[in-house]
Amino acid sequence: MALRMVTRKLGSKLLPRFSSTSQLHSHATSFGFKEVHEEEKSRLVGNVFSSVASSYDLMNDIMSVGLHRLWKDRLHLDVAGGTGDVAFRILETLNSVKRRATQDVLEDNLHEKTQIIVCDINPNMLNVGKKRAMERGLGEDKSLIWVEGDAEALKFKDNSLDGYTIVFGIRNVTHIEKVLAEAYRVLKQGGRFLCLELSHVEVPVFKELYDYYSFSVIPAVGELVAGDRNSYQYLVESIRRFPSQETFASMIAAAGFQKVEYENLVGGVVAIHSGLKF
Repeated sequence: MALRMVTRKLGSKLLPRFSSTSQLHSHATSFGFKEVHEEEKSRLVGNVFSSVASSYDLMNDIMSVGLHRLWKDRLHLDVAGGTGDVAFRILETLNSVKRRATQDVLEDNLHEKTQIIVCDINPNMLNVGKKRAMERGLGEDKSLIWVEGDAEALKFKDNSLDGYTIVFGIRNVTHIEKVLAEAYRVLKQGGRFLCLELSHVEVPVFKELYDYYSFSVIPAVGELVAGDRNSYQYLVESIRRFPSQETFASMIAAAGFQKVEYENLVGGVVAIHSGLKF
């Protein structure tokens, strides 16, 4: 898939769309296709993820036809990563490097000093992640740290982290701009921001099929598998309300990131956005 780069230009045509989003957030925000007060959204989203926490990865399997596992492998702070799926992949990669370079002191020291912080606002999601870590034999691994926290107001120091990932999480926040600003704040110079998110399909025929699958199949399967149609309905709607790939890229650039680019996978079903802090 071709990468698309967005150049940060003040006064560009992308900025007015960004500004109008900011004005909306000052009064109301979206919860799926509904308009709700800002203070309501966190509670409503919290209820959704408390409801689906135990079946969250199964839910992602259903929504992406299992492809989310491959997408995550394309991706050190993992925000909205409560179930630990991305963190486990990072840790497995580090362990693999360590095994291949047991005689290399530098590589060994790198592994020992690396910490992966899983930050999520929902304690139920974190509990699922901790349980999964125990099942994988990672319960006592000091490289893995679990933190309950808000992506819009992180507890970490300025310029303190090397990497920031957020997977299927940013579309659920109340203020996307605040999340991006916080990501920029906590990253060190040279740190990288990576976002994997369900996005907008560009191919017309495929879009019709995807819309049918999203609105007709996913909620029905959610009700069948998890007994919760409404939460799955919200998740489908939240994808449609999320900014387009270009608009989201412009928001990342407006937060201060350089070399902002994105890559569409499966025709735009999901997009990987990235940016660097210089």
